[in-house]
Amino acid sequence: MQAGDPTQRFSDRVADYRRWRPSYPPEIVDFLVEQTRLTSDWAIADIGSGTGLLSRLFLDHGNRVFGVEPNREMREAAEELCGEDALFTSVAGSAEETTLAAGSVELVAAGQAFHWFDPHRARTELERILKPSGWVTLIWNDRRKTSTPFLRAYEQLLLTWATDYREVDHTRIGRSEIESFFGADGLVTASFDNRQSFDCEGLEGRLLSSSYAPAAGHPSHEPMVESLRSIFDTHQVDGQVTFEYDTRVYLYQM
Repeated sequence: MQAGDPTQRFSDRVADYRRWRPSYPPEIVDFLVEQTRLTSDWAIADIGSGTGLLSRLFLDHGNRVFGVEPNREMREAAEELCGEDALFTSVAGSAEETTLAAGSVELVAAGQAFHWFDPHRARTELERILKPSGWVTLIWNDRRKTSTPFLRAYEQLLLTWATDYREVDHTRIGRSEIESFFGADGLVTASFDNRQSFDCEGLEGRLLSSSYAPAAGHPSHEPMVESLRSIFDTHQVDGQVTFEYDTRVYLYQM
């Protein structure tokens, strides 16, 4: 599931990632309460916590959260977002080596991260840190690629200019891959609507938050940005374009 060293791919993207990536629908917490009887007393390990977007959702529910992130720059951004909350602990670790104590959490969550994991080693580690009958939830914001003319044009831009988009696009991970990780029996799924609207500056920031978007200095960077601005000019309505997402949630009791 990995391409190169995934722990370093976002080191130069942190500011754009933190500012322009979508958060997660609060309905996810309601879903977990219904399915798992999640309470604010539960400790949660947010694995591959990045800039803290998913951690923030659980902190707002009153949970103690361990934000486990191998990338220093991303981890520091999460500490800025969540660090003033006494319930948040920033942890330099990975899905394969979290450094957390055995049996220390009731729930493991991974937002926009599982596709970077080594699945065999990660499963062993998650089983170790979970309390008996603990839960794992895997979550992605899936950008809709064909639902509007703007989104179709944006997808074509990525196919044209992105460096290794086809290789690392998380949507290559579907139900069959999740079932091979957990097993088919007992897997619960849900999907929630999510969206963002951007002006031209925001759209550029959203693009550059992606690890496969050529950064400044790359020969494809300037033509990619010029193409993006043309797409914005064509499809904007009142100075805005909209990203639509299906937020996929997979839930399994270990």
